[in-house]
Amino acid sequence: MSTRERRRRPTLALRSVSKSYGTGDVAVAALTDIDLAVERGDFVAVMGSSGSGKSTLMNLIGCLDVPTSGRYLLEGIDVAELDDFELAYIRNRKIGFVFQSFNLIPRTSALRNVELPLIYARVPRHERRQRAVEALEAVGLAHRMEHQPSELSGGQQQRVAIARAIVTQPALILADEPTGNLDTASTVEIMQIFRRLNAEGRTIVVITHETAVAEHVSRVIELVDGRVHSDRRQAPPAAASALLAAGQPA
Repeated sequence: MSTRERRRRPTLALRSVSKSYGTGDVAVAALTDIDLAVERGDFVAVMGSSGSGKSTLMNLIGCLDVPTSGRYLLEGIDVAELDDFELAYIRNRKIGFVFQSFNLIPRTSALRNVELPLIYARVPRHERRQRAVEALEAVGLAHRMEHQPSELSGGQQQRVAIARAIVTQPALILADEPTGNLDTASTVEIMQIFRRLNAEGRTIVVITHETAVAEHVSRVIELVDGRVHSDRRQAPPAAASALLAAGQPA
């Protein structure tokens, strides 16, 4: 495959994907015939009420589960063909996860938390420290890298989690309700960080129920009863766009 073809290939594509739980008369359809593609550099919010299927979709996109039918391709790789070891490798190298509850290790420095995926990937000590420092600098926490989670605010802890997500240089950043535990000011801060990362070319998918979060993205996909109800593109907020264009923090 040529370099040009790789660039045109979507980061992820779901083709007639369905997911059900249980069998026979007790089977419950969580997703039905999902067809969507997320291009490189997309910034997407997946929205829906409780029971809409967005958590199931997140699990599939994150390679935490596999479809009952249909195909899920991540950078052209058919996830259904991978064994458990290969799925773990994909989750470590291809996807950067950001969760609502931060999932940081207590009594461990921010720097060490960010280094963790690189330790699993057997990256040499000097290189992983350098990359972790650069990731913390990218989220504005270079001055707090030796602090433990208990010494950081909620917004700062989430910034550490974002640094950990980007340190492996993944194809996709997948954020599950990343602002659910944050106040309004911290929510804006986190979404502006995501916007800057997206402006650098990173592909980001955010699972959320918050309209205020969806206002920061360029594409909104709404799920209803396990199906894609709408898929629309939108212009980013003008004020944030101006600051990004000027190369300044929003």
